[in-house]
Amino acid sequence: MRVFGYGRVSTAEQTTDNQRQELAAQGHTIEPQRWFSDTISGKVPASERPQFSKMLERMEAGDVLIVSKLDRLGRDMIDVMQTLRGLEDRGIRVQVLALGGTDLTSTAGKAVVGILAVVAEMERDMLVERTQAGLARAKAEGKQLGRPSKTTDSDRDTIRVRLGAGESVSQVARDFGISRATVISIREAAAA
Repeated sequence: MRVFGYGRVSTAEQTTDNQRQELAAQGHTIEPQRWFSDTISGKVPASERPQFSKMLERMEAGDVLIVSKLDRLGRDMIDVMQTLRGLEDRGIRVQVLALGGTDLTSTAGKAVVGILAVVAEMERDMLVERTQAGLARAKAEGKQLGRPSKTTDSDRDTIRVRLGAGESVSQVARDFGISRATVISIREAAAA
């Protein structure tokens, strides 16, 4: 049985040293050739992380992967569960220190992950509900939603006149400091 460790941080200013020390403090000394870490956004699925992928290439059935926290394994519970399923299919056990070192590929570990998945889904649904309620309230109060327009009604009238006089979309966009797409959408809104 070989023990591998994986750490992840989001920015170059951060290091995975603390994660590695957490593993060592719990009695898991990871040999340098079996420690892998990525400096990459947590939004990137585990399967697309360079060092995580490199580590998977070296792992075999019977190996153990240890991480400090569950979120090191994926961007969300779906990604975490897919990652765990893939590791389990290969005969690789997974331990998460923040969950008491439970082997997440065991029956009890799967139950823990299932419960966490339900809680994460409920949390996400509640966030969506709160966001929708906030948007409805803002709309009812007459607040304009979305990005503020880069042009005024007067600007849009001037743009239409200039386009009607034969000026190019590119020139009008440069003069107003807006994108060509914005000029085109103003032109098309007038035609509709």
